[in-house]
Amino acid sequence: MSDSLITFLGIYFLTYFKFIAGPLLGSAAGYSVFETILVTVAGTMSSVFVFTLLGKKFKDFLKLRFSKKKPIFSKKNRTVVKLWKKYGEIGIALITPLVLTPIGGTLILVSFGTKKRRIYFHMLWSSTLWATFFSLTIDQILSIPLFQNLLG
Repeated sequence: MSDSLITFLGIYFLTYFKFIAGPLLGSAAGYSVFETILVTVAGTMSSVFVFTLLGKKFKDFLKLRFSKKKPIFSKKNRTVVKLWKKYGEIGIALITPLVLTPIGGTLILVSFGTKKRRIYFHMLWSSTLWATFFSLTIDQILSIPLFQNLLG
């Protein structure tokens, strides 16, 4: 395999789990803005498709695997429910790339009974919006002195 294909697939699979990996690694790999957006949205939407189709089964598996007597109304659960009640599907989709992972946002939408078609639509526009924003601004964000000190 060529190095460029391996790089592309590596970034693609990392965005499956963490959205910000696409713009960061796409910029580091020297991809154009369009290529960075493409790989980021492709990885994110692949994750959304898989976990929308397997979401209920995956959630039940995790519940069985890690079933401890946890309180139903934990602080995290209350926050998600508040966000859901206030902003709905759009709010969850909008914050997914920033705060949640593509998997986390998808599982929340599946848990609240959102139709698959609406999950795909909302996650597509959200990931496209944030991928475009981060791809266009990642170099400026990384030039902030705080990040320069962290990165060495």
